[in-house]
Order: sequence, then C-alpha cells, then structure tokens
Amino acid sequence: MMMREASCTVAVVGGGTAGLALARELKRLDAGSVVVLEREAQAGGTPRHCGHYPFGILEYNRLMKGPDYARRNWEEAETAGVEIRTGTSVTKLLPGGSLEVVDNEGVYRLNAERVVLCTGVRESSRPQRFVGGDRPLGVITTGALQSSVYLKGIRPFERPVIFGSELVSFSSLQTCAHLGIKPVAMVEEEERIRARGVFTPYLWLKHVPLHVGVSNPRILGRERVEALEFTDHKGRARRIETDGIIISGRFRPEAALLHRSHLEVDGGTGGPAVDQYGRCSDPAYFSAGNLLRPAETSSWCHAEAREIAIGIAADLRQPSKSESVELHIKDNRISFVMPQSLCLTGGRAGMSNVYLGLNMPVDAKLAAYSSGRLLWSQRLRSRPVRRITIPVAKLLDAGPDGPVELTLED
Repeated sequence: MMMREASCTVAVVGGGTAGLALARELKRLDAGSVVVLEREAQAGGTPRHCGHYPFGILEYNRLMKGPDYARRNWEEAETAGVEIRTGTSVTKLLPGGSLEVVDNEGVYRLNAERVVLCTGVRESSRPQRFVGGDRPLGVITTGALQSSVYLKGIRPFERPVIFGSELVSFSSLQTCAHLGIKPVAMVEEEERIRARGVFTPYLWLKHVPLHVGVSNPRILGRERVEALEFTDHKGRARRIETDGIIISGRFRPEAALLHRSHLEVDGGTGGPAVDQYGRCSDPAYFSAGNLLRPAETSSWCHAEAREIAIGIAADLRQPSKSESVELHIKDNRISFVMPQSLCLTGGRAGMSNVYLGLNMPVDAKLAAYSSGRLLWSQRLRSRPVRRITIPVAKLLDAGPDGPVELTLED
C-alpha cells in the first residue's frame, strides 16, 4: 500500500508560542503555504495551561492570562492563513525536509521546502533530579499541575512542597492559589533561589517557608506522599509533612524527535546545533523557541521566532551560501552557547543575540576572540538561569576570520 503524500512550503513542528508566531510571520511575508503540526488536540503550547498573568504585554499591548494569550496566538495565525493540523504527530525527520506524520487517518509523508522544529522544553523528572525514597502518588511537575488545575479542574493535593526555585516554581504558587492549594514549603538544592531575589518576598507574603542548600531529598509515603525528608544547609536532618511534591524547573529541550534524526545535536543546550538563522545541520531544517536552549519567556520566544521567520523567508527566496564560523566555549564555567555558529553571509536577518548559559555564579570579563584577536568584551556578573546575551551584530561587525572563542577572564 502506497503511503499518502502531501506537500507545503514550510512545515512547523509544534504549535506553541514560537511555532504559531513564526508561522504567522511567514504568512505575513508571503512565504507560501505554511502548515503547523501540533500533536495536542489544541494548539497554543504551555500558556494554555497557565491560567495566570502576565502574558501578551509586548505582543498585543494587553495584560493577558495564559489561555487567552494562547488562543490569541492561534487565532492570529489562522487569520493570517496558516493551516493548523492538531492531533497530528511527526514521528520521523527525513533528510531534505520530508516528514513522516501520523494523524487520525494514518501515516503519511509531508514534503516541505523548509521544516521548522518548535517542540519546546519540558521540566526535568524526579529521577533526573535525583530525588530518592518511595514511589507514592502525588509527585508531579509544574506543567502537570497546571494541566490538572486549569484544564481539568482537579486538585491533586492540599499541602504540597515545591521542589525547585526557578521562575516557574513561583508560577506554581499562583496555580496552587487558583484552587485553594496551600504549599507548605519551597525547597532548593542550591545555596540561594534560582529565580531573581526580588521574588523572595512573595514567599513571605504567601507564608511559604524557604529551604535552600538542601541535599539527599527523599520522598516518603506508602500510597500517597506523606513527607519529604532532606539534609538542610547546616547538615541537620529535616522532615516536612506534606501530601504532594511539585518537581519544578530544570528545563530540558523536548528533543526526542531530534535525537532520532540525522540532525546534529549540541551537547551544551541539548537542542539542535544552529546558526543565527536557526538553520540546522541539514539546510532544509530550522529551529526556533525553547528547543534551542532552556528556557525563555513566551514573549521572548514570540519575538525571536519572528526574527527567525524573516531569515527563513529570505532563504526561500534565495538560499544563502553558508560561509560560517563556529562559536567555541573556552571556559568550563560557561555551560552552553547558542547559536553554535554564525553565518557570515545573508545579511542581518535572524536572531539578534548569541545566548550563553553558566554552570556557576560568575564575576569576570566575558570576551570573544577570533584568531587571537579580541572581537568583543564586557564585564559579566551573573548566575545560572539568567539571560546572558552578546549582540550578533557586534561579533559580525568585528569581522571574525576563524572560529570565535568565548572565554571568561578574571
């Protein structure tokens, strides 16, 4: 039996914020037929589950809740002429822009001139966070909590512990408040919270004790969670009575499809290796959104996806020659760089910034060299899970004539 085949100009894999914003921008740029492939029953991505503010301020000049923002992105894309296929999963990425796709009518092949991967991120699981102990019910991620509360109206527990202290961990406080759930503690392995310190007073207002610098976390419970035990920062054994654990943050790219493909994967980000246009190792493939690095806000992803769309539209009109230089990390305090290469041709479309991640707090000079020549430098005082950027234009204007080495100088 012959497999069904279809074709389009651009296929976008993933109908979250980045995928919808990019698809809409491609239609605005008259880039041909654009199809969004979304495995869920509805497009919109993570904001669909976030029934709280703030979304949409920069994109729509309105303060919106997540579901309203997701719906607006979907409607804007459809109005622009994007075809959104929900309940549709991509199972294989093939060289040259062909996709193996499954929908309710079976398997078919979709041949696209360009494919854009926008599959996003997911939180680390309990095993990935090395949380030991029993395996009772009541241990979920923030994303699963949001889905239970906002989409299903289910209250999974009454008095959970939030394990993690990133921005999304504070978002879980708002989600809990929606159904009257009262967290009894926030617990963090590092010596201080990973979100900015300005959020700490919010815990005081909510009467949620904070425990930082904890180690050896263990969940106790026979059928449901009964307690969390850990060693505190002074080496004392502690126990918190609770009926649930929210495993929060430590985002990882949703890259299962990518890892089964022919595309190059970057070891630092866990996402695809790309240039500033979002172009992958196969020039028919691009990527946008949080798949590129964990993890940015919806607003940031929205804007960046539109930048990448401009580059893709230009590439469709005239494929650019990929004369490029690689970006190399020369200090182990830097955890990743994205993009991993800079294309020296094709104009100034694409991402405006190079992004860096850190493994530890840093107070040093961040510098970029090429062939031993200083291209750019700036004092950097920052921590992990902070947005650290270098303007792409600054590096290109300096005329790199070989690989660009990024280092920290104390």
